[in-house]
Amino acid sequence: MAAQVVWFKRDLRIHDHAPLREAARNGPVLPLYVAEPGLWSQPDASGRQWAFCAESLLDLREQLAGLGLPLVVRVGEVLDVLEALQRQGLVAGLWSHQETGNGWSYGRDRQVAAWARSRGLPWRQWPSGGVVRGLRERNGWARRWEERMAQPLLQPPVTLVPEGSGLEPGPLPGADDLGLACDPCPDRQRGGRREGLLTLNSFLSERGGAYHRQLSSPLTAFEACSRLSPHLAFGTLSLREVVQACRSRRRALGTATGAEVSSWRRALRAFEERLHWHCHFIQKLESQPDLEASEAHPVYAGLRRTDPARLAAWAEGRTGLPFVDACMRALIAGGWINFRMRAMLMAVASYHLWIDWRDSGAVLARLFVDYEPGIHWNQCQMQAGTTGINTVRIYNPIKQGRDHDPEGQFIRRWLPELSAVPAVHLHEPWTMDAATQERAGCRLGVDYPLPIVDPIEAARQARERVWGLRQGTAFRAIAGAIHERHGSRRGGRRRREAGRAGSGRPRQKTKGQPHPGQLSLDLGGAPEMPGEDPGNAAS
Repeated sequence: MAAQVVWFKRDLRIHDHAPLREAARNGPVLPLYVAEPGLWSQPDASGRQWAFCAESLLDLREQLAGLGLPLVVRVGEVLDVLEALQRQGLVAGLWSHQETGNGWSYGRDRQVAAWARSRGLPWRQWPSGGVVRGLRERNGWARRWEERMAQPLLQPPVTLVPEGSGLEPGPLPGADDLGLACDPCPDRQRGGRREGLLTLNSFLSERGGAYHRQLSSPLTAFEACSRLSPHLAFGTLSLREVVQACRSRRRALGTATGAEVSSWRRALRAFEERLHWHCHFIQKLESQPDLEASEAHPVYAGLRRTDPARLAAWAEGRTGLPFVDACMRALIAGGWINFRMRAMLMAVASYHLWIDWRDSGAVLARLFVDYEPGIHWNQCQMQAGTTGINTVRIYNPIKQGRDHDPEGQFIRRWLPELSAVPAVHLHEPWTMDAATQERAGCRLGVDYPLPIVDPIEAARQARERVWGLRQGTAFRAIAGAIHERHGSRRGGRRRREAGRAGSGRPRQKTKGQPHPGQLSLDLGGAPEMPGEDPGNAAS
């Protein structure tokens, strides 16, 4: 019997799932997930991401079983899988959410669209989150986002009619089956909707009351941040239900007064703002897919040449800059770190080590369990200074460490070789003399590396190089066009961005919170990237 095939991609849930609900109204349903070796062999994919995805698929399989349906899982390229189902007479139509993924998935969706047209099959897609496919201009985007977030949540169908062929559901593949390398991540969050709901509830009821104050330091961010980004990236929760849960929590505060209630109000407002920015950045890649691979402002093309030795040292947490190395090692172990530290890691790679943002971005993409291409690649470009419309921020890694880990707790945890180094030297261990190194049991260049660059001199040189390209009317004209296409239209930010496009002096970022627009990576959904016919979408 021909069925309505619901193609699950990064929407691994049955709640608030329009394609599933609408497919059920049109006949028997065949829920399908295709584990695509081509997708998982891309340079932004990793075993830790698949592990989270596989746990989410197991949870989804249980949810669908409660509706009387199996989740059919196949390993292979999706065109081959769909063609095989079609030859068995099992495909009456294809249903899915729109996806703003990497360049590979964009190309794959175009191929699926062509296949469906050639077979005379409808492929119906629904928007994902607040991203608008085929968007012509940014004016009115925030209003449309609000309209989508305010729509009622869709409940799953009460029952589903199975397609009736007795099709074997199939096992979930392992990482080896997809050609993924061993990727130990002992502190990784677990996947699945149940875990997502527990995380959401604990944030809104217990952990999030000081979110706005504690999101910047790695000492507090692991608990104070929402930790919802991987669940948004893989769609175990919908963005709309997270927005509505946040607003429900705000309403529940009522008119109560007091310091604790006031803190919760500020925290929830800050969190909801970042939910908006989550979609704002994905929209950029949706509207301009080549942002994953090409500089937003062409003047920066070819600016950097990656030194493989520096890239490896940075990626493994052995640059000799303690706070940088501690953040990288924490990320390697857990697949997550807060946005401020992500921005610092990317900025150090881009400015101090002069690494091409595509190379460092690919490393981070693989490490982030919550990799979201639209957020990730835009943020990589922002932190590398290649957008042409954002202020150049060169983070001072020593100052960042002293600001956010003043006693060195985080450094000592993740760099045990420095555990006995006196506090006065901990952020700059190269200031120890030989006798101090002996007493601390840390020989520089042996137990812990010397800095691979002079952080002050490297920042100075980078500032001069980047600033030197930001001069002249030609640069500003292109920057203005970039802002018109991608810039925010919300309140004063539009005026600030437009006014400084191409003209803002570079800043040495040392303290204070980054702009709300730069905090989206806490939500993800991930690692800032990044239908019938996906057209100009990065699917």
